[in-house]
Amino acid sequence: MPMAAEDIIALIKQGIPGAEVEMQDLAGDGDHWAATVVSPAFAGKTKIQQHQMVYGALGGRMGGVLHALKLTTMAQKP
Repeated sequence: MPMAAEDIIALIKQGIPGAEVEMQDLAGDGDHWAATVVSPAFAGKTKIQQHQMVYGALGGRMGGVLHALKLTTMAQKP
């Protein structure tokens, strides 16, 4: 069963307090998502470290209940 956008957002916000999260359903199937995550916690971190923070917030759901997630991360909005 796919994860709902609201559940993904809640997990990310819980794991990265103060994060702003926008979700987009890439295939219209609720199983392929794109997330844009903006958080001051990303400042000074590499993209790999930022993505690891998001994956950590998802608690191991990536590749299981959460099939596909395209990530865009940044410390502040452009």
